[in-house]
Amino acid sequence: MNVTTSVNEKRKKSTGGNFKVPHTLVIISAIILLVSIATYIVPGGAYEKAVNDLGKTVVVDGSFKYIENEPQGLFAILQAPIQGIVDSGEIIAFLFIVGGAFNIISRTKAIDFGIVNIVNAFKGKEILIIPIITTIFSLGGAVFGMYEESVPFVAILVPLMLALGYDSIMAVAVTYLACALGFSSAMLNPFTVGIAQSIAEIPMFSGIAYRTIIWVITTIVGCAFLMMYARKIKKNPELSPVYESDKIKRENLQNFEEDHGKFTLTHKVILASLAICIGVIVWGVLAKGFWIPQIAAVFLITGLFSGIIGRLSGDEMADAFLEGAKGMIGAAVMIGFARAIVIVAENASIIDTILYNLSNVIGQLPSLLAACIMYPIQMFINFFVGSGSGQAALTMPILAPLGDLIGVSRQLTVLIFQFGDGFSNIIFPTSGILIACLGIAGVPFGKWFKWVLPLQGILFVLAITFITIGSLMGWS
Repeated sequence: MNVTTSVNEKRKKSTGGNFKVPHTLVIISAIILLVSIATYIVPGGAYEKAVNDLGKTVVVDGSFKYIENEPQGLFAILQAPIQGIVDSGEIIAFLFIVGGAFNIISRTKAIDFGIVNIVNAFKGKEILIIPIITTIFSLGGAVFGMYEESVPFVAILVPLMLALGYDSIMAVAVTYLACALGFSSAMLNPFTVGIAQSIAEIPMFSGIAYRTIIWVITTIVGCAFLMMYARKIKKNPELSPVYESDKIKRENLQNFEEDHGKFTLTHKVILASLAICIGVIVWGVLAKGFWIPQIAAVFLITGLFSGIIGRLSGDEMADAFLEGAKGMIGAAVMIGFARAIVIVAENASIIDTILYNLSNVIGQLPSLLAACIMYPIQMFINFFVGSGSGQAALTMPILAPLGDLIGVSRQLTVLIFQFGDGFSNIIFPTSGILIACLGIAGVPFGKWFKWVLPLQGILFVLAITFITIGSLMGWS
């Protein structure tokens, strides 16, 4: 057996033999069809809604009633992706702006020079970059709820990860996945911990000591998992699930490293402006409440400034922007279709029915078992309700008082909500931000799913362990 054959066989084993992962659009469409079938089986139901002191619309516990179901047939599910694209207009527009602006910056070659210098600086110790970047993004998710903000960073880090000898999956992992780890185990996240604790009527950001321990352990586990994978890919790039699609990107990087000219002052100014851009985004999110439109505007300003400083003509900048925006079309379509899954369930009025029946199941269990079962139930709800704050408003008014009855503290109920809302975002196709990040990196959802599944299993066991410890020590 020759070396090539041996490598190919190893690669087949690592990627599931000859099994071909379906296209992301095929996977999402199949889920839409399954949810459509469920609308013929699950009866309709609704809770009454009310506005609480925080101005959030929450459900009124005990107000559930069955209503007439509206099964979603073929014509309905064919309309759902269109509505999904409309509903996801903000994040889709964000992708187009970021993709276009980033491509203008890329045309100046400043990022290429920056990558060459980073690679040279970390020569022989490239692995250290993984825990450094992962910890920074995880901290962002834990402290100020960084999540959507990870999207533009994926575009920046894809060429860096490839230049370091890793793959495009690592670019998504050290940004989006790291944010999700911090978001899920957060000690101060205002969008999950803050809102959920307020609705549960416990002191804001209480329980911070145990949550900080959870964040530290979760981040260490995430870093260890990524570093093990990084070492494997560094040793043999062909074991990467996205090796073939990364080939062209690698060749472009190698050609640049061989043919690049001088690292000029212009390149340094452009890189400095990019660093300032990132700083402004972080400051804006923390101090000024920046959201998607403001973040996109900052990125667009940086792109235009870079084009001008890089001496690109107006036509060159326009061409670069459109080319970058075009590269986001696939991700935009996926986001619209992913949103369609939720639209089908909402139009049939089955989400509240599912929540009501799941809460009834929990109420019949012993406290520790109930606490552990609440976690996968919260994950299931997250499949349909991707917004952390929206999910808190939907579930906490029901689960918090239910926890009182079965001996699960409200503090622990909030923690379970965090885990269920956050960890599952790294694996559910209904997460628009996940689909956006994968689209930017050129990583098919099916390959990402297979790659991240072992980590999801580890996180599940970790979450159950933390929940059990919290329950046994009477954490409140």
